[in-house]
Amino acid sequence: MPESETPATPVTFPPAFLWGAATSAYQIEGAVREDGRTPSIWDTFSHTPGKTAGGDHGDIAVDHYHRYRDDVALMADLGLTAYRFSISWSRVQPTGRGPAVQRGLDFYRRLVDELLAHGIKPAVTLYHWDLPQELEDAGGWPERDTAYRFAEYAQIVGEALGDRVEQWITLNEPWCAAFLGYASGVHAPGRTDPAASLKAAHTLNLAHGLGTSALRASMPARNSVALSLNSSVVRPFSQDAADLAAAQKIDDLANGVFHGPILHGAYPQTLFTATELITDWSFVEDGDLALINQPLDALGLNYYTPALVSSADAETSGPRADGHGSSAHSPWPGADDVTFHQTPGERTEMGWTIDPTGLHDLIMRYTREAPGLPLYITENGAAYDDKPDPDGRVHDPERIAYLQGHLAAVRRAIADGADVRGYYLWSLLDNFEWAYGYEKRFGAVYVDYATLERTPKSSALWYGQAARTGTLPEVQSIQ
Repeated sequence: MPESETPATPVTFPPAFLWGAATSAYQIEGAVREDGRTPSIWDTFSHTPGKTAGGDHGDIAVDHYHRYRDDVALMADLGLTAYRFSISWSRVQPTGRGPAVQRGLDFYRRLVDELLAHGIKPAVTLYHWDLPQELEDAGGWPERDTAYRFAEYAQIVGEALGDRVEQWITLNEPWCAAFLGYASGVHAPGRTDPAASLKAAHTLNLAHGLGTSALRASMPARNSVALSLNSSVVRPFSQDAADLAAAQKIDDLANGVFHGPILHGAYPQTLFTATELITDWSFVEDGDLALINQPLDALGLNYYTPALVSSADAETSGPRADGHGSSAHSPWPGADDVTFHQTPGERTEMGWTIDPTGLHDLIMRYTREAPGLPLYITENGAAYDDKPDPDGRVHDPERIAYLQGHLAAVRRAIADGADVRGYYLWSLLDNFEWAYGYEKRFGAVYVDYATLERTPKSSALWYGQAARTGTLPEVQSIQ
């Protein structure tokens, strides 16, 4: 980690700070055909040959659907105070329309009750990329009606769980859903249409706004509604005008396309200019921006690594170094004149550079973008090639160092005036890592995929000690 993030004195967090872990439904639940659940776009995508590493899929995943009580007990043993999980839309509404399947909702009722019984605060994410396949067949996220279907779904879940769950997140990383799903095609549903991806981004924004209103109409006023953005920390390769313009273009496509309308009620004009050869944005209807621009109670930020970009030159060739998978199609509509560079420094198994300063910069940016809005780090973590030792223990000192550096950056941001109220480690468990299948392990808890046995890694014990004490342990304190 950079020396600037290494604490010289013990790093202590505010007493009410939430120490959590995060997961998503398709990555851990399994039980894809039980209790009325029907396929989502990720079921279809992962069962399509060539779409995921090793042909892996989430049919069983890590069987959280049947093992949730043990997983909650494990969280409690570690000392976690919060757990962020997502709802499987097609488990609740198998066609994406109509009445709920109560058996599907009952699983989440049981999960919430188990968390509360162990003193763990649940945080519900309504959408973590698993659109019901029938809605994709009807047009998916580029289709405006999908936003209204999402609002109905939000109301159903809000009515079912709103009496016991106080923290709500509408969407997780809509950038990935729009641009990896509909532009580069490396995520479900695997479409490669730049114009459709921009339309999908707008529909997702509309879904957030309509879903926020639906949640507030169906739940107690005390509940908090947020969304989680994987906002990029975009840095120019140099201060040359062309590189600064390249950074602005990527910032608009990564960040402004969402936080512009959601936080400020308008898309950046520079975004329209950059994409004018792709779309005229006529799908933005009168009144949409007001529907999208609903007041938030909090904002979730997901961070892994910064982006370094420059203006492209004639000698630029090879794959994009943007960290978002390999595809002949770009997830950056209108930005073919931008080159992504590998940032220097140590990297995780994902090839992502470890740079906690980016997390500090991100927090401070949104402290300025949305003054007075509480922030949560809803995802942060690292993949490493973890293996048990002969005694069955899993030592991951690299992940401990990663977490220590990034949590120290969070605490520095708090000292600099940011209102950060919690941190959710990605991820609680090793799991199905989307197109990477089971090759990349982000979990603080090791999962033997043959037996599904769970083993807390050293990082889980380190993080649990931080959660119990509110102070970051020394990097070498867990053996």
